[in-house]
Amino acid sequence: MAFINMKKKEVQVKVVYYGPGRGGKTSNLEYIYKKFRERIQTEMITVKTHGDRTLFFDFLPFDIGKINGYDVKIQLYTVPGQVKYNATRRLVLRGVDGIVFVADSMVIRKDKNILSIKNLEENLTDYKKSISKIPLVIQYNKIDLAEQGIPVLSFEEMEKDLNSVLKAPSFSASAITGVNVVQTMKKIIAMTIASIKQELK
Repeated sequence: MAFINMKKKEVQVKVVYYGPGRGGKTSNLEYIYKKFRERIQTEMITVKTHGDRTLFFDFLPFDIGKINGYDVKIQLYTVPGQVKYNATRRLVLRGVDGIVFVADSMVIRKDKNILSIKNLEENLTDYKKSISKIPLVIQYNKIDLAEQGIPVLSFEEMEKDLNSVLKAPSFSASAITGVNVVQTMKKIIAMTIASIKQELK
């Protein structure tokens, strides 16, 4: 459940970008940060974990409308993708309201995507949350690599691998060029806010 700050009359909504190492979670948030700089009131906080080039988390509040008369703040986080940082990943998921699963479209990353989404499911159960009930958007990142002749998985194949049961909204994207990055973010925010409003009824 979103954190409600009575003093500031604010609902803080936590969205976590999750997925395999080097899949593009950080690139997504960097793109959003640059694009919406004037709407972001805080600096992007980067904590480097030893040996992992992904960010520990990013913290980007967005102000978007109100829930029950309270202002809404969105906090966007990334988790380290590498397997050895699972304790950190689990910690970042604490209090999560919505998730973007960033999958890597490269053919050689197929198995890592599948392992990572299973890992997400396991870590959510630690907090008594279900991957099929929490607001979730799946993004198939790095589609731009096909133009460079790098073998990428088709949208259909990735849907079959990662989304055949979940049936979550999904986008093909490129965090580097910005294709569907904002659309992914807007979709998860809309779903998460709708879910919180439902919970508050």
